Order: sequence, then C-alpha cells, then structure tokens
Amino acid sequence: MMKYKKGKMLTALGLGLALILGGCGSEENQNPKQTSDVSIADKGQSKSETSNTKQHSGKNETAGSNQSSETQTNVGKTSSNSSKTSTPPTNISNKKINMSDVTAVRLADPQIGWVGGDGWIAKTVNGGKNWAVSYQGIGTVRQIFALNQQNVWATIDQGGNSLRLLQSKDGGLHWTLIGTAPNKEFLHFISGDTALSGNAYSLDGGRTWHPISTPKNMVDQAYFHDLKNGWAVTESNKVLTVQKTTDGGKTWRPVLTKKLASPLEGVIIRSTGVHDAWIECIGDSGMNQTSYSVFHTADGGNSWKTVIANSTAGGGPAPGFTQKDNKGPKNKGSKPGPLYVVSPQVAFMGGTCPACDNPNSIGWTKDGGKTWVNSKETFKGYGESYLAIADKNHGWWIMTENNKPSIMYTTSDGGTHWTQVHIFR
Repeated sequence: MMKYKKGKMLTALGLGLALILGGCGSEENQNPKQTSDVSIADKGQSKSETSNTKQHSGKNETAGSNQSSETQTNVGKTSSNSSKTSTPPTNISNKKINMSDVTAVRLADPQIGWVGGDGWIAKTVNGGKNWAVSYQGIGTVRQIFALNQQNVWATIDQGGNSLRLLQSKDGGLHWTLIGTAPNKEFLHFISGDTALSGNAYSLDGGRTWHPISTPKNMVDQAYFHDLKNGWAVTESNKVLTVQKTTDGGKTWRPVLTKKLASPLEGVIIRSTGVHDAWIECIGDSGMNQTSYSVFHTADGGNSWKTVIANSTAGGGPAPGFTQKDNKGPKNKGSKPGPLYVVSPQVAFMGGTCPACDNPNSIGWTKDGGKTWVNSKETFKGYGESYLAIADKNHGWWIMTENNKPSIMYTTSDGGTHWTQVHIFR
C-alpha cells in the first residue's frame, strides 16, 4: 500500500513538473508576436564582439542620441549613486506588451541587439526578425549601450532630472539597477568599470560619478573618448571653437574656429579613437527646416574635413558658413536625423523632411568625410528614427510615428538598399 502511494505521488509530481516546464517554454504563453523562436540563452553565449567604438546619436533622443540638454560650462559637484542597489523584476508577464513605440536601439553585431520602449527591453539573435522581451518596468528607455554581446547597459527615464541606470552581464537576459546616470548625454563604457557621459566619469561601473572640468562658454556638453582625451565646442562673439584636451580636462586648446551667422542651437560630438572626432553643429530653424554642418578630424584636430554643410532657406547658413558660401557635401532632407559613427572612416547620418511623403533618408561616408553618398531610398515615419550600425556594410534603421507601429529595416550592402524585417506591435 505504501509502495503504491509513493509511486502515485512521484508520478503526480513528475506530471506537475512537466506541465510547469511546458508552460514556461510555450511560445503561446510568451506571446509569439514578440518572442524569438531562436534560443537566446544558446546564442547569447557566443564569442563576444567588441562594439564600444561605435557611437550613435540623433536629435531629440535623450542621452543616447540627443544633443540638446542644458548647456553646462563646469560641473563642480560629484554625483554619488552608491546607495544600495536593487534588481528590477525579471519575471516576464504573460500579458501582451505594447512594443509599437521604440525609443532606443543598440546592436553588438548584425544579428544580436536590443531595443527598448516604454517599460520594456527586448533582444534579438536573428537580425531583428524576432524579439524576446527580457525586462519590464516603469519608465521609458532612453539609451542602450553594449560593450559586447554580454555586457549591456540601459538608461530609464521615470521623470525628473536624472535617468536610472540598469546593467546586464548576460546579454540582456537579466537586468540590475546600479544607480543613476549623471546627465542625459551619450553614455558609453570603455570597460566594465570605466564609463563616460558628457562631462562626467565613473570608475566603478556607473555606481558613482565624478565631474570633469570643461571650458567656459561651452555649447551642450563635452565628449570624452577616454579619461584623458576629450572634445568640446564653445561659442563666443559669433565664433564657434572646437577645443581639445589630452589631460582629462585640466587644459583645453582650440583646434578649429568657424564664424557663425547665427547662434548654435546644439552640438553633437562623437569619437572612435584618440585622434578622431566628428562634430555636428546645429544652426537655426524655420519653415520646418534646420541648418547644420558636420566636421571631421582624424589627426587630433590638425586638419579638418567638411563632411556635410546643409544650409536651408528657413534656417539660414549652415554653422561655419555664410549664405553665399554654400559649398560642401549635402545630406538629403531639410533637418538632421541620427548620426552614427562607426570608425574614423565610416559614419552614417539620417535626414528628415517633414513636408515629404517619405520623410526619412540616409547618407554616409566611408572615406573619413572626403565624399558623401546619399541613398536613393526613402521611408515613411514622421516620428524619431534610430540608427545602429555594425560596420560599413551592415546596419539597422528604425522608423517611428505617433499611434503607428515602429518599423525596422536592415542593410547588408552599406546603406544602398534597406529591407523591412520587423513591425513592432
């Protein structure tokens, strides 16, 4: 009798365990429209591919891609986030998640990457065809940064002046709250411990932050490639000046000056090497048009190339140019889109045209700014667009629009052709 009961109990326990495991692995329970049919756990253990030299930005994206935070000339107060950390819930609800509005994207390689939105982060391991939600919480994801396939960070906007900082050490499968970002500028890690964001740095993985001295009359915030080498743009008496430091902000020296027809409205700086800098200067706006220019140096500021000089009727001359001096390569669109710098040779930039049926366009340079090429393809989407570029041939491009699903396109021929791979719902 005891043997019969014991066997029956073991059978029941086995059936119960099978049902539980079957329910956890069910695509139906995980919402098949948003869950990848490829094993993330298996793919996530593949060899890491460093991607910390690929920098992304774009107008109206906070931190990861927005240049227009309030201008700061010097930060004199240390931001300490050493309070006890906590882990956000990693239990993924079976409730349908609205993924239609993407607000951030990052890739580690052409196949593996992450997107975020209002209260969620998702991962793909097959180039964006399928996505699995790996984080749910409160707040909007403003930026995702990946050092490689395993080490990923995300900033979350819950309102207020600061962004919460999350970290994953397993490719985005689990996330831990480690503190707050020091500002809303572009956040990037150069190792697991060392991070930079605007004019602040961290040596403990983003838990505490310290200020870096910057020059007076600075427009927006500085950009530091590492702890010693940084770039900033200042404006005074209708002249913009690009300044450089090689000693961590202790001293700054001018390396480029340009006259201005009107005050600068914003600056975006990216760097993929000690001697490399890409400077986007945003000028005046009018009639749904914004003038802007992009300058590049690959030798530490000794020489510069004009990558883009987009003057407009509504915005006036591009920064650094006059109305009569309208020479220089042109990017499509009447406003700047996201800028993504891959290397000292390769950079992509979107353009937007609010008055056009297909407002999104894209161009690139693959020779350090000597030439600029515009794709013939244009796409719908009147919201923000987001770029994530792996190399000179492979990239992702996401278009958004209010009350409509975000759409993701990919290229494998360097931007000439783009293929729709996913509609986020």
